[in-house]
Amino acid sequence: MATSTQVRGVLAQIWAGATPGSLEDTQLDFKEDAKSKKDSLRIALDAALCLANTAGGHVIFGLDDDVAGPDSFVGTTLDATEVKKYIHDNSRPRLLVDVDDTLHRERRVLVVTVHADHDIYSDAKGRAPHRIGTDCVGMEPATQQRLREERRGFDPSSVPVTGHEVDSAALMRARQRLSASLRPERNALAKLSDSDLLRALGVADAAGQLLDAGRRLVGTDGTSVVYQYRESPGGEPRTVERLVGPLLTVYDRVLELISLRRQSTPVTLPDGQQLQIEDFPELAVREAIGNALIHRDFRMDGPVVIEHSPSVLVVVSPGPLVAGVTVDNILTHPSKPRNRALTAAVHTLELAEEVGRGIDRMYREMIRSGRPTPTIDATFEQVRVALVGGAPDVHIARYVAQLEPSVRDDTDAMLVLLRLCTTRIVTATAIAPLLQKSVAEAEASLRHLASEPVGMIEPTRQTIRAAHPNYRFRETAVKQLASVLPYARHTSDEIDRRVMAHVQEYSRITNATVRNLFNVGTLRANQILVSLVERDILTKTSKAQRGPSVEYGPGPKFPKSSDRRRRKNRSR
Repeated sequence: MATSTQVRGVLAQIWAGATPGSLEDTQLDFKEDAKSKKDSLRIALDAALCLANTAGGHVIFGLDDDVAGPDSFVGTTLDATEVKKYIHDNSRPRLLVDVDDTLHRERRVLVVTVHADHDIYSDAKGRAPHRIGTDCVGMEPATQQRLREERRGFDPSSVPVTGHEVDSAALMRARQRLSASLRPERNALAKLSDSDLLRALGVADAAGQLLDAGRRLVGTDGTSVVYQYRESPGGEPRTVERLVGPLLTVYDRVLELISLRRQSTPVTLPDGQQLQIEDFPELAVREAIGNALIHRDFRMDGPVVIEHSPSVLVVVSPGPLVAGVTVDNILTHPSKPRNRALTAAVHTLELAEEVGRGIDRMYREMIRSGRPTPTIDATFEQVRVALVGGAPDVHIARYVAQLEPSVRDDTDAMLVLLRLCTTRIVTATAIAPLLQKSVAEAEASLRHLASEPVGMIEPTRQTIRAAHPNYRFRETAVKQLASVLPYARHTSDEIDRRVMAHVQEYSRITNATVRNLFNVGTLRANQILVSLVERDILTKTSKAQRGPSVEYGPGPKFPKSSDRRRRKNRSR
């Protein structure tokens, strides 16, 4: 849930030019007064109920959603005590909220803070809305029941089931996993009888009755997946496989199908080591597939659908995110499995060791391979995860590969890196929503990345003493990433002009000088010099023909001094 510090940070962003509507999410809603006080109070009630039935959050009165900057602060006439009492008196059960009457730059706003708990809240007529994205929608009775069960810890995978057969191949696969474990206590499980093994995995009760977790894990009709491969995202399917069977064997088959079509791009590091960058990082794929199979809502009909093409991998699983988890907190929310017995079993089988390390791992692996972060969309009906593949940005992949392992494995570091590849400056206030952390936590992450021995970023000189400085890449990072930084690129005309100006003044230039002029690496500096030599603007003037001691001077087509002065005078 957002903190008061985050609210102040959001208000500061709006004052600086953002529109309130662009900052709304599952836990943040902006409102302005209605035509009457009664209507305004009703709006406050509906918004509070939505947040209480989702993941909590803030409703902020006194801003116009669609207006940017200071003009969006239209103020409010609502009374804090009256709002709190109206929400309490008109909700079932009674909902207690915190209401703060505050000023931002002399503009009055009302901040209603809503906490989520185990109850489902409705109005006096029994209407119980919840928030999906930025929309407030009503819940059907079945939806309310599911949400209530999840909030109170009900585990649907722990319910005994009858009439389902155990697949012998799945049991064999379970034993193979246990035998391959590095933990002796798990090796011993592989030698148990079938019934004892199911009990040890927690997917059968003491009497040997199969639980729903057992049906899903090793049952002949445990889960269903539709896998489709297309040569382009919008093209006709070239391969369609409908898989029905135990989760253990279906999972292996899906990974096999994706692996058969895996492509890679070679990336050479400065030390000569060569990396193979996969079109879809294997660890990210395992996370996406595993989460869909293990954490889906089995009470909703339909298969997990996987759409695979060379440029995108989409995984769609039935059911919403578990109660309390939203797309806006999924990176940092504590682990909350819907199917706890099933999750515990796959952990024992060490399948969870491969796929259960969190959504943050999926984000991290995508950035490390030079690709954008996953796109996650969640509705009541489904959760959709999209991984963008295709050709990676080899410059980012090469840079990340040279970082210390502790930095490469830091999701915050990877997210900050990716953001700085599109914007020159980041602040804790601006980066906090991306990291899904408080402003204070975001500031701590930025300071860590700016400190030694990490030293990836630095505060600007003008803001270094501020509570929340502006941070930018250090010069070494800019040199290695210059070709992907829009603010560090130079036009060919600008490059020619600056090189010729230097040669005009000093009569020579070297690779090292070009690197310093444009904040680029050795390879890019060499490309610049080769281009100028090929156009006869420069020529090699030193005896050395290779290496750092090569010097360049004016070539046959190097502009004469009078030509340069004439162009300069014309520009005036």
